[in-house]
Amino acid sequence: MRVLLVGGGGREHALALGLVADPAVSALIAAPGNPGIASVAEVRAANASDPAAVAALAVETAADLVVIGPEAPLVAGVADAVRAKGIAVFGPSAEAAQLEGSKAFAKDVMTAAGVPTARAYVCTDEESTARALDELGTPYVVKDDGLAAGKGVVVTDDRSAALAHAAECGRVVVEEFLDGPEVSLFVVTDGEAALPLLPAQDFKRIGDGDTGPNTGGMGAYAPLPWAPSDLVDDVMRDVVHPTLAEMRRRGNPFAGLLYVGLAMTATGPRVIEFNARFGDPETQVVLALLETPLGGLLHAAATGTLAEHPPLRWRDGSAVTVVLAAQGYPAAPRTGDVITGADRPGIIHAGTARRAGDGALLSAGGRVLCGTATGPDLATARDAAYALLDGVELAGSQHRTDIAAAAIDGRITIPS
Repeated sequence: MRVLLVGGGGREHALALGLVADPAVSALIAAPGNPGIASVAEVRAANASDPAAVAALAVETAADLVVIGPEAPLVAGVADAVRAKGIAVFGPSAEAAQLEGSKAFAKDVMTAAGVPTARAYVCTDEESTARALDELGTPYVVKDDGLAAGKGVVVTDDRSAALAHAAECGRVVVEEFLDGPEVSLFVVTDGEAALPLLPAQDFKRIGDGDTGPNTGGMGAYAPLPWAPSDLVDDVMRDVVHPTLAEMRRRGNPFAGLLYVGLAMTATGPRVIEFNARFGDPETQVVLALLETPLGGLLHAAATGTLAEHPPLRWRDGSAVTVVLAAQGYPAAPRTGDVITGADRPGIIHAGTARRAGDGALLSAGGRVLCGTATGPDLATARDAAYALLDGVELAGSQHRTDIAAAAIDGRITIPS
């Protein structure tokens, strides 16, 4: 099976590693890829968000399967263009990808499907935003309605900051705050059948102790030792299958990866958001533990044969990933700095590039690298992940020092 992987971040590097480990994958081409991906795949220059360009590349490379990593190409209709060429693609249509592309659309689907979620209002002006903030109270939660690369959410007790964020975005969803630890659950689906992956937890804030502004994610771990044993079954019954049924009812079945972001509240799991693709950096830890061949799994979802796929197999133990970010991230990340020590197994490239001439590895994004490791238990995996980053040098870089610490110490509790 020849696979074309679309994207060039840390999620795509993790996907590339999973795909090349599948004996059924005979060739992996990535567009545009990154220096880490280039070590395991053929890299081709392409605009990942250009439907015609990606579809043409899929034809040119004789791809049997196209895997679309980021959200922007999905919302732009890349999956539709590839399907129109008769090529199997893992990723939802542009219409179905509105589950991530529009927070308001996702809320409408959740309401129609009876999915447990936060109360919310869609607001387009200061007056309606102010009313929603006053009704729902603090902490204020204001979400940009559209795509914002994981940084479009403000959670604050400062009413003026909430109003300012809403004004900057234009159209927002104002929600009640959901109290409780968060969970990321990935579900592979062909629109009918659905297979859940291991739940994970990521860390959105830039600083230790969940301080500072939101980011695209500063680290993650899986599995969750504190999660209820029936969590996945409950979410599949109350969230995933009703949502998939509602999307089918609307004539826009969702096939690909449904990311369910949850808050574990006193009244049970409630949905914070849907995404239409693998999450980053949770993908790094979930796929590190997946023993089932990845290419075959994604191909089954892309061809409507997921119901026939064997049960998923998982490796014992835990996985942890820690993100190394550039100086100034997330507000104004500095790029172009030389990186050394990033050529070891377990280092996943998220925002890197090669310098013309001498081929030196440079920082080229806010989140630059991830140290990803597994171990027989969470503490061992965490120590190994941090040890990987200890060997990397990047001037002014930053990372959190408390990834998975609360889970290891038994300090995560679900409100009652």
